[in-house]
Amino acid sequence: MFNVTSLPPLSLYVHIPWCVRKCPYCDFNSHAVTDALPEMAYVDALLRDLEQDLPRVWGRTVQTVFLGGGTPSLFSPEAIDRLLSGVRARVTLAPDCEVTLEANPGTTDQARFEGYRRAGINRLSIGVQSFDPDKLKVLGRIHGPDEAIRAAAAARAAGFDNFNLDLMFGLPRQSVEEALSDARTAIALLPTHLSVYQLTLEPNTFFHAHPPALPDDDTIWAMQEAVQALLAQHGYCQYEVSAYAQTARECRHNLNYWGFGDYLGIGAGAHAKLTHANGITRLVKQRQPAAYLDTAGRAENIVSKPSVTPADAAFEFMLNALRLTRGFSPTIFAERAGLPLTAVEKTLRQAKTKGLLTVDDAMIRPTALGQRFLNDLTALFLPVEPAS
Repeated sequence: MFNVTSLPPLSLYVHIPWCVRKCPYCDFNSHAVTDALPEMAYVDALLRDLEQDLPRVWGRTVQTVFLGGGTPSLFSPEAIDRLLSGVRARVTLAPDCEVTLEANPGTTDQARFEGYRRAGINRLSIGVQSFDPDKLKVLGRIHGPDEAIRAAAAARAAGFDNFNLDLMFGLPRQSVEEALSDARTAIALLPTHLSVYQLTLEPNTFFHAHPPALPDDDTIWAMQEAVQALLAQHGYCQYEVSAYAQTARECRHNLNYWGFGDYLGIGAGAHAKLTHANGITRLVKQRQPAAYLDTAGRAENIVSKPSVTPADAAFEFMLNALRLTRGFSPTIFAERAGLPLTAVEKTLRQAKTKGLLTVDDAMIRPTALGQRFLNDLTALFLPVEPAS
């Protein structure tokens, strides 16, 4: 039985599904541009979508906004300005609202960044992935190393004092030294935040169907440890499995996800999670851009509206919160999952016995072993199927 005593923070995610070219590793809802980009029509659809969701969040303040994709930087500053103006007219944004836009180095320049900043973007996330031209080619990226370096410089010149660079490791035939070289180049560009992801072969991707030659597990682990140590030496604190930040520069939007906060999701294929007095509901929007443009703002735009069971809420909370190196407090679990800690007490003891968790009255956090074997740790909290 849920017992929701207070609502968690609320964020807004905006999905822009188009990109220049689909990368072979990407399993996101993204679609290569084949005709003229319908950016203004899509902005209008996004605002209709938001209006439809407003009754679900009356009176609540949006703490963060994140424009993801796809490649949001394909949209002009004018379109982004129209979108954010429409958002501000419909929901209350916190005075210090973090507003992030994802950008591809191959689709940006200083003038474009300046336009985004005038529109209200105050944080950028630039998808670099690697600075090695051969690795970028294998990954199907449309930019080269020089464009990535110029994009970071352009972000600073445009006035962005808070931006993230995405890096990947465990790339085809990559060595530990090559992974470190990418990290050193990224650090030299002085980002406030670095997201460092291991390349994984996700279902329904080209790489899954045609697997490239990846480094072995021991080499990948050596890369991760080496990059972690290098980033720590340069003042980047690891606060989540794949996220490193300078002091007070953590991504607040992602922290809300990992803290099992609420979020509206607008755009093709966007997801939402919303807490109410009787539990938690998820919403899923039309995935195909054409169908989304046609149905935005109407009932048929929402293709799924499942309720989250108490057992699922406990698992989903752990799936997110255990990614945080600092862990979480028992109070937050009770508030966000709507359940007493006793609902997972047996599993917490089991994880502690295995050396995967430290548990006390103040915080529950993964150990170094738990961080390394996070999938095994979170699997312990999977709901048990009833016997047939």
